[in-house]
Amino acid sequence: MEALLEPVFVFKLNPSFTSKNPYTVHFPNLPKIPSKPLVVATCCAGTPSPSTLLPQDSDQNPLQLSPDRTRDRRKVARIAWEKLVRWSRSWRSKAKTDVLERTKKVVVLGGGSFGTAMAAHVANRKAQMEVSMLVRDPAVCRSINENHFNYKYFPEHKLPENVTATSDAKTALLGADYCLHAVPVQFSTSFLEGIAEHVDPGLPFISLSKGLELNTLRMMSQIIPQALKNPRQPFIALSGPSFALELMNKLPTAMVVASKDKKLAHAVQQLLSCSHLRISTSRDVTGVEIAGALKNVLAIAAGIVEGMNLGNNSMAALVAQGCSEIRWLATKMGGKPATITGLSGTGDIVLTCFVNLSRNKRVGVRLGSGEKLEDILSSMNQVAEGVSTAGAVIALAQKYNVKMPVLTAVARIMDSELTPKKAVLELMSLPQVEEV
Repeated sequence: MEALLEPVFVFKLNPSFTSKNPYTVHFPNLPKIPSKPLVVATCCAGTPSPSTLLPQDSDQNPLQLSPDRTRDRRKVARIAWEKLVRWSRSWRSKAKTDVLERTKKVVVLGGGSFGTAMAAHVANRKAQMEVSMLVRDPAVCRSINENHFNYKYFPEHKLPENVTATSDAKTALLGADYCLHAVPVQFSTSFLEGIAEHVDPGLPFISLSKGLELNTLRMMSQIIPQALKNPRQPFIALSGPSFALELMNKLPTAMVVASKDKKLAHAVQQLLSCSHLRISTSRDVTGVEIAGALKNVLAIAAGIVEGMNLGNNSMAALVAQGCSEIRWLATKMGGKPATITGLSGTGDIVLTCFVNLSRNKRVGVRLGSGEKLEDILSSMNQVAEGVSTAGAVIALAQKYNVKMPVLTAVARIMDSELTPKKAVLELMSLPQVEEV
C-alpha cells in the first residue's frame, strides 16, 4: 500500500519538441500548486480517481479558497475598481460644460408628470437658466407661478424658482435654446401645428413622448418635423427606465439620447447629465423609439398577467416573449438589436413591466382583474400611451411581416374583441417552436 502513496503524474518536457505556433500561451487562471505533495487514491482497477486528488493532510472542502487565494481575489477586485474610478474622474475632468454655460432658456411643452420632472431637473442644473413650461390648464399655470408646485401631479414637490409656466406659445418659445416635448403622442400633431409659427427652425426638439400615432404609425421623429413643416428640425429622442417621481426625488437614473446628429446628441448629454442622471448617446433613433413605444403595450400585457394572478413563471415567459417581438420588429424597421437589449430597450421594459408605478401596467392589472377599459380610462388623470399604441401594433406587424402574438393579443383586448382569459389560452396553445 505504501507504493500507492507515492506521487504520480510526472511531467517532462521533450527538449526536441518545437511548436509551430508563434504565439506564447498563458494560463492565468490555473490554481496554485499545493505546497504539500499530492496523493492519489486509486480505484480497484488501479486507475486514479480525480475526485480524490487532495493535499495529503487536507480535511477541508477542496472548493474552499485558501486565505492566500482570497487575498489575491480581493486585490484583483480592488485594483480593477481603482482603475475604473481613476478613469471616471479623468473623464469627468475633461467633460465639456460649454453647452450648459451658454444655455439661457429651455422650454417644456406639456405640464404632465414627466414634463414637470424634466423641467425641475433642467432648472436645477443652472439657477440662471430660464425654464418655461407651456401648459394648457390655467389652474396648473397659476399653481406653478404662484406657489411653485404642480398641484395636479407633484403637490408635495416644490419646483425651482427659475421654473415658470404660461399658456401663451409665443412667450414660452421666444428665445429658447432647447425644447423638451412632453405632449402625448396622439395629441402631438394638432398641438404642434397650432404653435408652428412660433417655433424657430433651428430649435432642437428633445422628445420625451413614447408611442406611435394610431392612424399613421408615425414615430415622434416623423411627427415633429412634419407637423412643423420643417424636415430639418433638429430632433433628439430621450428614453430609458425613468419614473418621473424618482427623477423628482433625485434618485440615480440612467437614460439615452438618440439623434442622427452626433454633435447634437453630445450637446444634449451635456445639458442633462449630472450626478444623479447618467446620459448615454446613440444614433439608433428608430430602435430607441420603437422600444419606447412598444414597451408600453408589453406593460399592459404584464399587468394583465398580474391581475389574473397567473404567477411569476408566466410573467417571466411573457416579458421574454415580448422582448423578442419588439426586437424582431425594430430590426425589420432598421433598428439595432443591441439597442433593444440595452438601456432604452430591456432596461425600460423591465422597469415598466415589473413596477406598479407604471400607468400602463396599472391599466393591465385592472383589465386582468375584470374591469372594463372604458371605466379604467375615465378614472385616470394621465394618458396611458400603450392603449393607443396597441392599435398600431397589428398594422406594423402586417407591414413588416413580423409575428407578434403577445402584443397583437393586447391590441385585440383593447378593441374588446378578445378577453384576457381567452388570450392566455390562445397564447399557450401556440405551436412550440425552436428558440432562435
